Order: sequence, then structure tokens, then C-alpha cells
Amino acid sequence: MKICVGYPPLESDKGTPLLSQNRQFQWFNKPTYIYPMIPAYAATLLKENGYDVVWADGIAEQLSYEEWIPCCEGVDILALETKTPVVKQHWKIIDDLKTRYPNMAVVLMGDHVTALPEESMKNSRVDFILTGGDYDFLLLSIADHLLYGNKLEPGIWYKEEGSIVNTGKFELNHDLNTLPLIDRDLTRWELYSVHNGNFTSTPGTYTMVGRDCWYHKCRFCSWTTTYPNFRTRSPESLLDEIGMLIEQYGVKSIMDDTGTFPVGQWLRTFCTGMIERGYNKKVEIHCNMRVNALTEEDYKLMGKAGFRFLLVGMESANQQTLDRLDKGIKVEDVASACKMAKEAGLNPHLTVMMGHPWETKEDAQNTINLAKHIFKKGWADTLQGTIMVPYPGTPLFDECKENGWLRTEDWDEYDMRQPIMKCPMTDEDIKELTQQLYKIFLSPNYIFRKLVSIRTMDDLKFIKRGIRSVVGHLTDFSNNKKTCD
Repeated sequence: MKICVGYPPLESDKGTPLLSQNRQFQWFNKPTYIYPMIPAYAATLLKENGYDVVWADGIAEQLSYEEWIPCCEGVDILALETKTPVVKQHWKIIDDLKTRYPNMAVVLMGDHVTALPEESMKNSRVDFILTGGDYDFLLLSIADHLLYGNKLEPGIWYKEEGSIVNTGKFELNHDLNTLPLIDRDLTRWELYSVHNGNFTSTPGTYTMVGRDCWYHKCRFCSWTTTYPNFRTRSPESLLDEIGMLIEQYGVKSIMDDTGTFPVGQWLRTFCTGMIERGYNKKVEIHCNMRVNALTEEDYKLMGKAGFRFLLVGMESANQQTLDRLDKGIKVEDVASACKMAKEAGLNPHLTVMMGHPWETKEDAQNTINLAKHIFKKGWADTLQGTIMVPYPGTPLFDECKENGWLRTEDWDEYDMRQPIMKCPMTDEDIKELTQQLYKIFLSPNYIFRKLVSIRTMDDLKFIKRGIRSVVGHLTDFSNNKKTCD
């Protein structure tokens, strides 16, 4: 049986879709391609179980739709990861593919179809929908069902004699330690490596030791829909994977894409292993982290273990907003965490959101002012600004429905090009404020600090990629883009 795991190209004047990191979605003018970890696990798991697997990421390969179509020749199962802003485009693609290849079973997976599985069953000719985040295991279940007649696992929707049926609620009870290490050659790891602006040194790649965030309460995060409970592989398994990446592929940077990297004794065991094996001198580790999750000693240990790039969810500098989002942090935690991380040799990266339905322009300006303060102090090196989107399945989406905050339920509009929620600010205010965040990179103080920090060619290349990214983001949020009425 031949199975294709991939992303069909989505051609749009909005830019390139960043679909493979399935938490937030944007169209980018200067894209960084993120390694799609769960689909990569799915492809590997299928291959390990004897299936003929094709990897066909037409977005990262920069193919046209017609150039991508031949990937489906002779395929028995096609698996596509989808997202709210592109699900309607995927419905059209599925219908086209089913016309071209009527015997091919098409599978949709991701957080949007987890929240609204029946919608896609009714609006397209899709054969199966996988709910929950373990769609690597569930895709294997479908393959074994079609080939051997095995019973389907919980969490799968399909059609039977014209009716929509399902196997019940997904369970997320799979042991992640049973997964094989991702087949990097099969999944074309190089597509997501050298030209990735997230890596200080290249080549770089991704790992994902946990699913997905041990806090898992943030009301806006789409992966609270797919991963309501947290699981990890063992620290030793990640160390073995890092050793393989160093030895076989010469990797110099690794971004672990777990929603929040494991902490406590798990983290200390991992850091000690990095030091004992000498990996801390061969590779840099980047990860996502909560601002109130670590002690000063933890930061110092991470610095010794080779950690560098730390993505920190600031979101807002208004305590009311943090409380309403159930972030579980205090405003003052942000600067203090960045300061401790920086002093330990780490490079904090702030993530900030604009367009909260209860925030005024003055509230949003407070957030920008805090970001500027942290940058002026030299406690952070980079940031990411986005317009908040209430994805279906999240508590925030439900709150918006209850309060009449949604401007539209046309999923095409949920792409961060304009605010979806009603709020006291105008669309132009929100975009201008988001641009203000990126203009922090243009301050003379920041530019001087980065220039004097250059030590190697990798440093220079990273700064050049950063400039390219900033210019792209300023274009992404320019006020000549479409806004809601």
C-alpha cells in the first residue's frame, strides 16, 4: 500500500502559508519553513510498519499545484494536515483529487477538524478525519484497517453507507517512547534547515519530545484542542536523537517544538546528559518556555548544557489580559525571567499578541513599552508579534461566540491579516502597533548591540536572516492590507 503524507501548494497573493507549525497560522512574504513534526513521525511510523511512503510538502518545495499533483499517482492514502484559514481551500483540493483519483482515500488531520470534524465531512469528499494530536498513530490505524481489516482506534471520523460515523473521543494514550526516530531522509529535513531564520547556526533541524504543553490552559492556544494532556519521551531518548543528528547530519542547531519544554527533574536529567556526552559543545538547543517555570539555577544549568534560543510567551503587559487568557503568570515575571535567562547565556525571544477584545490602544501600548524596555536592557534579542485569532475549539473562541465578539465565521479571514474579534481599537491601530513591535529591531541601540556581538560567520548570517525576516513582517502587517469593515 502506498501512502502520501504532504501539503498541497496553496497559491495566493497573500504570500506563503506557514501551515506546518500547527498552532498559529500566517501568510508570510519572507517565509521560514517549519519542520512538520507529527506528519514526519506519521511518515516514519508508516514506513517502519512496511508501507510505501511518499513525502510531498509542495509548500516547502515551492511547487505549483500542477507540479505537485503527480505526487498522488498510484497513492492509496493521502494524509493532509489542515488549519482554520485554509480548510476551505483544502475542501476544494480534496474534491479535485477525488475526481482525479477516485480510489484514493483522503485523510484530514489537525486542530480545526478536531474541533469541527463533521463540518469537513459535510463540505468535502474527505474519507477520514483524525481528531486529537496523535494523528501519526491514528494514520497507522487507518492504514492497518484498510489493508488488514483491523479495528479503528478512537478519534476517527468516516462515512459508512452515506452516514457520518466516528469511533468515539480520541484518547491520547499512546506511548511516545515507542515511536521510531524520525526518518530525516524520507521527510526531506533539508527543506526546513539551511534557510530557516530560527537557527543561529546551520544546518539546523527540529525535535519534539513532548505533546504539547504541560501547562495547557492558555485560552487562545489551538493545541489545547488537540493535546488536552501532556506526555513526553524520556530525556535519554532525546539525547540519543541529538547524538544521531550530530553524527549523521552534522546538525549545529536544534529547535525542540514541544509547546513548553519539560521542566523539573526531567530538564535537569537532560541537561546533565548534554554535558556528560559533550553535546553541549557541538550543538545549540532552542525551545519554548514559560516565564515562571524555572529557577535561576535551572537557567544556569541550561546555559551550560548548550541551550541558547528561548521562546517566551509574554502576550501582554496587562495583568487583566494575562488573567483572562489564563496564562498563569504575572507581568513582572516576564522581565525578571528574561534577565535571568540572559545572564545565564540564553537568548530570550518574546511572543506578543495584539487585538485582545477588551484592550484599549493604551493597554496595547503598555505591552509595546514593556517589550522596548526589555530590549533596551538587553534582556531579549528577538520577538514575534501577531494578531490574536480565536480558533475553533479553543475556550477563547467559545467566549467570543457567547459575547458576540466575532466579526465573521468565514474561516478564510482567520489568517492574522486582520482582526477577527471586535475590540476598542481600529484595525489600523492594531496593525500599526504590531509594526511598532518589529520596529524595535531598527533602534540604534539594538543595531549597535547586535553588530558588536558578531563573532563568527554564523552570527553574521543569522543577523542577515533576521533583517530579511523583519522586513517581511513589516510587510505582513502593513496597513495597505485588507481590513474588516
